[in-house]
Amino acid sequence: MTAYKEMLAKAKYRLRGHLPETIGTGIEQMKNGDLGALPDIYGTGAIIEDFQELISKELGKEQSVFFPSGTMAQQIALRIWSEEKCLKRVAYHPLCHLEIHEKDGLKVLHQIKSVLLGEPDRLFTLEDLRKMKEPVSCVLFELPQRELGGLLPEWEELVAMTSYCREHDIFTHLDGARLMEVLPFYGKTAAEVCRLFDSVYISFYKTFGGITGAMLSGKKDFIDQSKVWKRRHGGDLHHLYPYIISSRYCYELRKDKMAEYWEGAKAYGEMLGSLPGVRIVPKVPVCNMFHVHFEYPVSRVERALMQVMKKNDLALFGAITAIDLSRSKSEIWIGDSFSLVDETLVRQGIELLEEELKRE
Repeated sequence: MTAYKEMLAKAKYRLRGHLPETIGTGIEQMKNGDLGALPDIYGTGAIIEDFQELISKELGKEQSVFFPSGTMAQQIALRIWSEEKCLKRVAYHPLCHLEIHEKDGLKVLHQIKSVLLGEPDRLFTLEDLRKMKEPVSCVLFELPQRELGGLLPEWEELVAMTSYCREHDIFTHLDGARLMEVLPFYGKTAAEVCRLFDSVYISFYKTFGGITGAMLSGKKDFIDQSKVWKRRHGGDLHHLYPYIISSRYCYELRKDKMAEYWEGAKAYGEMLGSLPGVRIVPKVPVCNMFHVHFEYPVSRVERALMQVMKKNDLALFGAITAIDLSRSKSEIWIGDSFSLVDETLVRQGIELLEEELKRE
């Protein structure tokens, strides 16, 4: 662990995410379940089935199935749609999680090829769909687009793109790991957004802060098939209840806080926007997430942030990653922590960061 990350873990105040994730946090989450209830067994039992039914209603889908990971859930969803069309080719954004974070699992395990839509530095559009030269079984949409700072298409564009797919007999899948974050921007319910898609995945450890876990939702036949594939992937662990209890508790605790988190992101983005050599992406956040781009290398930014932590015990950012040798970036997502820090302390920290960046 680097010196920066060690200080980050110990900082008293932090602006990114929720409260520090410790083993104790997870244990406390589990205490909110019915400790006298029977555990699930290999994907069955009231504790898992009741939660699946709750999420199905929330998303407006016929059925849902709980997975230990979103990686497993999404690969299975695309496998089902590919087999339905007898076409092992799908389309998604060049910076899709399946393309850059899963070691080519979709291609190696399922022999499914990918068509990359649009360019890495922007959202794909209806025009990109129209320009596809190869047929695909399914188009994956990610809302929000994490690797672009949480960017979102306008509602009308989203409707037009999903309608185009439907008219051309192409299935649509939503990577909704952070689905609830986009609802304030669109002014829609989860069910209204999910109505546009044939299948939907949501995560319980990202926005909500649970231990781990995901839900895949769609029509009954689709979910029946996904349960078979879940078993094939080893996803039906003997017991999943620690994840289910944590997921349900955190979901119910935070699902209605997304507008508050979004307002926090806009406020923090505005504070940071005046820093020289710093750019907010997008300029005005459209959800509780945004990226901060520095015209400085990682080492310089980390040294400056360490000085802020030494003097104010305040972590302004999380990890700093390199764009190239002279530039870096950090991802901000606002959760419970931001509202617990006094605005005066935040502004003092930002002023100190500016001084330290200039000093080098």
